[in-house]
Amino acid sequence: MSEEASAAPARLLFNRWDINEVTIRDPGIARYVNLNSMIVPHSCGRLTRQEFHKANMLIVERLINQLMRTEINTGKKQLAIRIVKDAFEIINQKTKKNPIEVLCDAVANTGPREETVRLKYGGINVPKSVDTAPMRRVNTAVGLIAAGVYSASHKKKKPVANALAEELIAAANGDPKCYSVAKREERERVAKSAR
Repeated sequence: MSEEASAAPARLLFNRWDINEVTIRDPGIARYVNLNSMIVPHSCGRLTRQEFHKANMLIVERLINQLMRTEINTGKKQLAIRIVKDAFEIINQKTKKNPIEVLCDAVANTGPREETVRLKYGGINVPKSVDTAPMRRVNTAVGLIAAGVYSASHKKKKPVANALAEELIAAANGDPKCYSVAKREERERVAKSAR
């Protein structure tokens, strides 16, 4: 049996990037960053019926769905898919890496590890620092990335695909000037002061 026959068959996202070669470096979120789902990033809402089913959704589709949440792109899934596809092309040209791996690194770097909650003691609200659940880390990371893309491209001349590519590359590198990484550090700083 040859090596080619024993290797797993290639699963190509957008008929271009192999999902099988991507590794998730952060073991805390590895269960919730799904790469074993369909190749087409469109599940038609099958995985959103119950609370934790979105963990079974492909991480690229979760990014696409989050990009659709702004008032301009509401319900325009094909437009959001095209934005992500163009951004992945730009990422591949700039970094020479698999853009799905860049996305996974960005999610790992932008998910806050610590947040604050309010506890009520005798009518007084007291902030208390708590560890963030892994699924909430992934949800928050994808939301912060989408918010950074919106702030970088809304009412500006920069195309959305370029803004998404720059945000993902900067977040994957952990650049503190990046919107999503800056927001994560701000949340963790507030949580550290509430310990």
